[in-house]
Amino acid sequence: MGKRLAGRVALVTGGGQGVGQGVVRALAEAGASIVVAQRKVEQGESEAAHARDTHGVDALFVATDVTQRDQVEAMLARTVDRFGRLDILVNNAGGSFPKRIENHSDEEMAGAFALNYWSAFWTMRGAFPIMKAQEYGRIINMGSLNGVNAHMFTVAYNASKEALRALSRTAAVEWGPHGITVNVICPSATSPASIDYFEANPEMKTRILEQVPLGRFGNAEKDIGPMALFLASDEAAYVTGGTFFVGGGTHVNGVSWRPAVED
Repeated sequence: MGKRLAGRVALVTGGGQGVGQGVVRALAEAGASIVVAQRKVEQGESEAAHARDTHGVDALFVATDVTQRDQVEAMLARTVDRFGRLDILVNNAGGSFPKRIENHSDEEMAGAFALNYWSAFWTMRGAFPIMKAQEYGRIINMGSLNGVNAHMFTVAYNASKEALRALSRTAAVEWGPHGITVNVICPSATSPASIDYFEANPEMKTRILEQVPLGRFGNAEKDIGPMALFLASDEAAYVTGGTFFVGGGTHVNGVSWRPAVED
């Protein structure tokens, strides 16, 4: 991929595994200095070490629970203290749980929004003055086909991820004059969580795979990482406010899946 991001600093939340790991590796290969924000220390430290050892870039791990605003603010402060700038922000941390709408508590819904929406709002708000002063910024938020296609039994995830898309489009309009682009990737790739789920539910795995036009599951490093790299690069300077589906064509007709939930 070359060193297209040499001199740039990238912060990736949830960068120690799954899609976030794939993004970290793509950006590091392109020469960016990396900040891996991860709740699990072992994963985060391992990924930062991989970036240093494999790609020779400067990489920092910051233990962060993105549902806590003070930790998000500390994460941004450590990034700027270490590197003096922040060019690329990837809001990847997120998660979901299956449950019927009527069985959701207020606390569960609020928790989903804290993880999938508020965390990104806090990082974006904190990154804005830094990027505005630089007159340059690339913000990439991970959305979800669950929300776009209204998958059953994941309403908290769906609603919070669609709120994130609305935030992203609005920020693209408001912040464009400052040289900041904001885009969304809706990825479909295997992760430790999905692998565990499919191992426990092989029939569901077969059913979903049959609905993927390209006939395979995505790979975070080979399929999602390159899209993030493009949106983070100078080649994407005129691309903002978009939602990019990187899911093997699964956004065209949607994917029908129904995880087992309690009545």
